[in-house]
Amino acid sequence: MTPAPPPRYVPGHGLLTGRTAVITAAAGAGIGGATARRFLEEGARIVIGDAHPRRLKESADALAEEFGADNVAGLPCDVTDEDQVSALLDLAEERHGRLDILVNNAGLGGTADLVEMTDEQWTQVLDVTLNGTFRCTRAALRRMQATGDGGVIVNNASVIGWRAQRGQAHYAAAKAGVMALTRCAALEAAEYGVRINAVSPSLAMHPHLVKVTTPELLAELTEKEAFGRYAEPWEIANVIVFLAGDYASYMTGETVSVSSQHA
Repeated sequence: MTPAPPPRYVPGHGLLTGRTAVITAAAGAGIGGATARRFLEEGARIVIGDAHPRRLKESADALAEEFGADNVAGLPCDVTDEDQVSALLDLAEERHGRLDILVNNAGLGGTADLVEMTDEQWTQVLDVTLNGTFRCTRAALRRMQATGDGGVIVNNASVIGWRAQRGQAHYAAAKAGVMALTRCAALEAAEYGVRINAVSPSLAMHPHLVKVTTPELLAELTEKEAFGRYAEPWEIANVIVFLAGDYASYMTGETVSVSSQHA
């Protein structure tokens, strides 16, 4: 099929003006990096974390140069480490006096058939993707509940949490867990005015995906998209902006599919 025309980049409209946001795994050119840029374009101040210090510094420096050093801070953060998670959220409060938004973007993939998958492969993917989301959500909720000022948490799930794909049992289980965590945590957080939702992308192209996926599989997945193309990372970030902002004020516990798949 002929791919649909490329999308038009949407300019900022000040939807997050004055908000302070923490975004995990936000270095580089993936969904986290696109979300960091979109949040800044919408008027937010951001603190970004990533498990890769050099790449994080490069991303934070570039964004600070473009959007102002007062609006951007970065701190290395491995979401499997509780102390590093706490330090990342503490930095947001120290720099800006509050934490309004958390975006749980950190995740780890890989491909292995179940009968060949090691305990280490299974555990590592779940510890970053699901347990990391749990640790960050728990830490943010404790702060948001204590202030009484409400807040928003947006988790990055995946359509693979609903749909089967060979070699992805660990990743699919982790992302389905993120969806369930989102629903349950949202019920507990509602009385404090905190909303928790998730996005569920199908296929967003970024350099890391190219490294861990074969060209044949990427071509097959792209064929399944109604638009005949993959999503740009900023198209996923646009939906994260929506969920983080006031237009989504009555949404909590929801997982929004950001997909053009036939299935």
